[in-house]
Amino acid sequence: MTTAIHRLVGELRAGSDLGFIARMSSGWAVMNLRQVLPGTCLLLPDPVVPALNALAGAARLQFLADMATLGDAVQQATDAVRINYAILGNQDPALHAHVIPRYRDELPALATSHPWAYDWTVAPTFDVGFHGELRDRIRAALGGSA
Repeated sequence: MTTAIHRLVGELRAGSDLGFIARMSSGWAVMNLRQVLPGTCLLLPDPVVPALNALAGAARLQFLADMATLGDAVQQATDAVRINYAILGNQDPALHAHVIPRYRDELPALATSHPWAYDWTVAPTFDVGFHGELRDRIRAALGGSA
């Protein structure tokens, strides 16, 4: 099965994704296409697997450790008050972790809700001209360069 996650990993392998942040031990850190909250990222495994349960032992631990490390970098780069993590796979049945910063200035009705309470269809699309500096700060917090 080919999913959006498979296609995105293929683009990352080819070096053609502008949202690329870093190659991590378990896969790829990338800016999410929809920046519902600035700094929203994905961690994608390489090779792609259907779900977290498809990884065993060290590979599973590495993916989860990389997810937390990406969260640390996002928090450092954004000054978020917390990071939300989500592994769903309902729309794209391939493992990917959402790493979503949460901010002090969010609307009270949304601040205590899950990130999908936001309207993702109207969220800004990742744009290197607008979000590139934030992407670069996250990359630097991970200790990498382009």
